[in-house]
Amino acid sequence: MTSQAVRIVIATKPVDFRKGHDGLAALAERELGLDPHSGIIVVFRAKRGDRIKVLLLALMPRGCPHRPSHG
Repeated sequence: MTSQAVRIVIATKPVDFRKGHDGLAALAERELGLDPHSGIIVVFRAKRGDRIKVLLLALMPRGCPHRPSHG
């Protein structure tokens, strides 16, 4: 079995948890300079500091939509 390292980034600034996955992905790209297709795990914390959200920036080829279509 081959072991792969996973990069985890912890965002230090609290975020508005009303943001959905797309909003958090855009924030990670814009504010943290992360590639949205990098396979990095990003941990965000709520403004009150009592909750976290974990976002996986999926390894997807460029040009693929962020979400699979469910039709």
